[in-house]
Amino acid sequence: MATSDEEVRHAWTPTREEYAQIWAESRLSIPPFLRIPAAAMTAFGVGMTLGLAHGSKTTGLRFRAENAHRLPSTTTGWYLYHKSKNYQIALGGLKEGLKVGARLGFLSTAMFCAENLFDVYRGTKDLFSTVMASLAVAGGFSFWNRFSAAETARTAKKGLKFGIAYGAVQDLLSLAKGRPVGYVEFIRRHVGKATQLEEKTT
Repeated sequence: MATSDEEVRHAWTPTREEYAQIWAESRLSIPPFLRIPAAAMTAFGVGMTLGLAHGSKTTGLRFRAENAHRLPSTTTGWYLYHKSKNYQIALGGLKEGLKVGARLGFLSTAMFCAENLFDVYRGTKDLFSTVMASLAVAGGFSFWNRFSAAETARTAKKGLKFGIAYGAVQDLLSLAKGRPVGYVEFIRRHVGKATQLEEKTT
């Protein structure tokens, strides 16, 4: 008997309880299909802001240096000078902002996707998945940019620090909300077994 489209749709649609459980068990209480795009947009916004500020400043300094030998001598000339300068600053800032924003957005997407893949593969959500994802993205970034061994090591070190810090924050929030954390549950099980053995021997 053929399955109707309605039956297929209901089979893939989670119930209200299942949907609530997905939110409750997800990192930061936000499912991956929302958390990853939100992180990417946030990273893009931060990168856009930083790039806009840096690009505008750099372009302004470059414009002044390039035109230092031909400064205008009339009111009209100064008007055109500042008009051209403002245009160049806005364009330079926009270009740099888009470039930095796109780079941070891509790296953030890669990191959170890798983190989610490690969570699914390991069957638990904790700091170790975040660290592995950070190191994987740092390694890929270094390979893509053809960094030297020293630069690759520095990038990996930064990725490790970020992974530990961000992973620890997520684990603390998970514990505060009563969600299980892989290594914490592992320690609890082994401490519990040790306690039971001690009670049996006494």
